This record gives sequence, C-alpha cells and structure tokens, in this order.
Amino acid sequence: MQTIPLNMIRGRKKRAEELPRAPKPEWLKVRAPGSENYTRLKGLMRTLGLHTVCEEANCPNIGECWDHGTATFMILGDTCTRSCGYCNVVHGKPKPPDAAEPVKVASAIHAMNLAYVVITSVDRDDLHDCGAGHFARTIAETRARIPGCRIEVLIPDFKGGATALHTVLDAGPDVLNHNIETVPRLYRTARPGGNYARALELLGRSRTHAPSIPTKSGLMVGLGEEWDEVVATLRDLRTAGVQIVTIGQYLRPSLANLPMVRYYAPAEFAELKRLGLEMGFGHIEAGPLVRSSYHAHEQADALENAGANDGRGLPNSCG
Repeated sequence: MQTIPLNMIRGRKKRAEELPRAPKPEWLKVRAPGSENYTRLKGLMRTLGLHTVCEEANCPNIGECWDHGTATFMILGDTCTRSCGYCNVVHGKPKPPDAAEPVKVASAIHAMNLAYVVITSVDRDDLHDCGAGHFARTIAETRARIPGCRIEVLIPDFKGGATALHTVLDAGPDVLNHNIETVPRLYRTARPGGNYARALELLGRSRTHAPSIPTKSGLMVGLGEEWDEVVATLRDLRTAGVQIVTIGQYLRPSLANLPMVRYYAPAEFAELKRLGLEMGFGHIEAGPLVRSSYHAHEQADALENAGANDGRGLPNSCG
C-alpha cells in the first residue's frame, strides 16, 4: 500500500500541490441533495439556529439521510478547539454554549418525529467538563419530549476525564460512540489534539461503567495507513470491548485538509468487514460512503439482532 512521507503533510499551505487529484471512482458518486424533505430540514435547522455534522463535515450522504428525515445534531456550537487535519469544521475560540440548545435540539427531534437520533459535538477543551453536562441535558430534554426515541451520542474524548464520561453515561444514552478515526502512527499528523491510547481507554471505561450501553467506534481509510495497521486497530478496538465499528473512505473536504492517499475498492471494505466479524464484533458497517452516523439505527438494530451486547440486547426505546 502506498504511504506518504510525514514531511509532505506537515505544511497545510502546500497540501494542494502534494498529490495529483485522482478521478473519483463510480462507487463514490452520489446524487446532489435537493429533495423536498432535504429543503424542509435545512429550513428547520436554520430556524432553530442548530448545527448538523452533516453540513459542517460536508458529508456525502446528506442528500440520502435528510431525504429520509434523519440527521446528526452537532451541539456546543460550530467552532472546535482542536484542528484535526482531516476535518472541515471551523477551529478557533468558540462562543459560550447556548443554554437553550438542549431544548432546541429536542424540539427539532420532536418536529422531525425521529425514532433514532445521533447527537455529537465539536471538541470543547475550553469548558471545565468539556461539554459533558450539555450532552446529558440534551439527552434528558429529548427523552422528556420523545420517550420512544433511541439516542446515540458520538462524543469527543473529554481530554480523558472519567467524570465527564460518567456524566454522559449516567444520562442513559442507548449507544456510546467515540471514533478512533485512524491508526496510531498517523495520530500526530491527522489528530494532533487526540491520543490513540486515550481514545481506547475511554471506550474501555465506558464498558466498565455502563456495561449495558453498547460502544461503537469509527475508522477512516485512505490517509496513508498500511493494511496491517488497520487490522491491528480493529483488534485494539475489540480488546477495548467495542461492539459496533464503521469503516469508510476518507474524502478530502477541502484543499486545506490532509490529502487523500488512495481509494479503497469495495472488495477491500468487504474483506475488512469479514476480518472484523471474525474478531467478534457484533456489527461492522464497511464501505466507501460509510460514515459513523450513516444508517446508525440499522447498525444498532443489527447488533441487537446478533445478540452481541453481552447477551443483554439493545433497548428498543429511550424510556
């Protein structure tokens, strides 16, 4: 597998010229968004002043997901305190959290009549609890309005704080998700504010503190990792007790982001899924357009049907 030297990816100003732009394979081409439901949801988000990771991260599945009435809400503002090389979210000094945001998100979920919702956030290293309390309040407000909705939280690492993690878990989400994102060798380049061992520790702590709540993680490929590194990362996730994994193709959001080194073929994703299932994961979602929240409700249902949550099964509702 082709790799890219570190000295080629340290300077962001030169990234546009580092690699020739490879033509996008047919399996990565998607229809431009524009359905009636997409327009309705976009208007609802703007009316309530809410942010979605679908928009902020330029997700290629936004047309499909919003057409089906599903979205991933991004709380705690639209400015991240970290600057990951693969991410298109604005970084800098964020504004104070909107105290009314948990109610706004819950109201939007109610208006959309969602049965399954994903709530994520930017990194908020500037806050004493890194935003954990805001997650807990958003879960509580959503439950108060839509008792039958299942809630998945896609959390940052909270700088490794166990108390912050426990705050979120004690609010009772149905799935706890934290993305490992890439292999350990590429963390310094791709995720300088993160820590591979800390991410694994968070996932393991979640299983210890709340064993009835399934854990989930996601991995991008195409940043220059070796095949064996991807397989080793999957093994690390399984050792940490993770039950659901998503694997998708990294697509460069802009010329200011890290270059994409190569496209993985659908057959390679199928092989990674096969290897992961052999390791004992309850469910693996692997494919070029797979993202952490893509078909999230189906991933949770698949885990429940597989009986992989330590024999407990995944709860059917938020109540």
